[in-house]
Amino acid sequence: MGAALLGGGRRAAEAPAKWRGFNLQEKFTATPEEWAALDPEWGRHNEPFVETDFEWMARWGFNFARLPMSYRCWADPKDPFHMAESTLREIDQAVDWGRQYGVHVCLNFHRAPGYSVSGALLAEPWNLWTDQHAVDIFRFYWGHFAERYRGIPSRRLSFNLINEPSHCTAAQYEKVIRAGVDAIRQADPARQVLIDGLFGEAFLPVKELADIPNAVQATRGYAPFALTHYLAPWAGTPRQMPAWPMRVSETVEWNRAMLERWCIQPYREMADRGATVFVGEWGCWNRTPHAVTLSWMRDFLSLWKGVNWGWALWCFRGSFGILDSNRSDVSYENWRGHKLDRRMLELLREF
Repeated sequence: MGAALLGGGRRAAEAPAKWRGFNLQEKFTATPEEWAALDPEWGRHNEPFVETDFEWMARWGFNFARLPMSYRCWADPKDPFHMAESTLREIDQAVDWGRQYGVHVCLNFHRAPGYSVSGALLAEPWNLWTDQHAVDIFRFYWGHFAERYRGIPSRRLSFNLINEPSHCTAAQYEKVIRAGVDAIRQADPARQVLIDGLFGEAFLPVKELADIPNAVQATRGYAPFALTHYLAPWAGTPRQMPAWPMRVSETVEWNRAMLERWCIQPYREMADRGATVFVGEWGCWNRTPHAVTLSWMRDFLSLWKGVNWGWALWCFRGSFGILDSNRSDVSYENWRGHKLDRRMLELLREF
C-alpha cells in the first residue's frame, strides 16, 4: 500500500516545529451513540474524510492534520483482530490527500483497545494498562498501520499512539507505549511517533519515554479548563463566566504568565535536552465568548512561537473550529456554503 501512495504531491513540512493545523473528526467516534454521549456538536461518526478540508487548509497556509480515531471504526471488540478494509481505505485516502496538498497527516488512537479518556463512552471489555490481551490488539493495529504505510516518509506521516492517557501509572503507560513503538519499528524503523503526556490536573511529560528515538512529545492547550470548556456537559459543565485574564479564586488568576508556568515549563527540561514538543490539541468550545477566546488564543500562540512548538487546533469544522462552529456571537463569512470565522482564521495565520 505504501508504494502506491509515495509519488507526486506537494512537499509537507519536515520539522514538527513548523506544523500548524487542525484535528479532523470523521473517525473520532464509531457510532451515533458514541457521538451523542460526548457532544452532538463535535463532529462525525465513522465517515470518510473530506478532500476540501485538506485543500482549504493548504490554501490558507496550514500543513498538518491530526486524525483522532476510534479503533471501533475498523474493528468490533468481539472480533478485534479483523480490520474492516473499507474503513482502512478511507484512512488511505486521507493519507494520500495529505500527499497531494502538502499536509502532514498524523494518525492517532483517540479510543484505543481498552482505553478512552472519556468516561462517557461505554466501557471497554479490557483495560489497556493491565490486560495483556488489550496490549496485543494495540500492537497488532499499530503494526498493521506501520506495514501498510511503510516507505512513506515521516515528513508526511506520523503516528500518535494514544490520546491523553490517564488512570494509569507512568510505568504502565511506558510499557504500553514501548510495545506499540516496537510493533511500529519492526515494520518501519524510520516512522516518527508522537507521545502524549499524562492527562490530569496538568498535562505532564513522561520522562521515562524521553529516550525513544524519532519521537515528538505531545502536550495540550486546554488551560484553564473552566475557560476552554465553559458549559461543556462532557467536561462537568464549568459555569464560571470566562474572561481573559481569568480569576478563578482570591489568590489565583490565569493569565499569560500562568500559561507559561503550567503549560510550557513542564516540558522545558525535555526541550532543553533536545526533545521536540508539539501541541496536539487545543481550543475553546463555542460557549466561551468569542472575544475572550481570541485573546486567550493569542497569548498561547505567542508562547508556542517563542519556544518553537507547532500545534493543531481542535478542530477544523465543528464547535471548536474555524468553520461551522455555531457560535452565537460571531459574524460569519460564507465560505463555499460553510460559516467561516474569519477573525479566528486570520489570528491563526499570524503564527
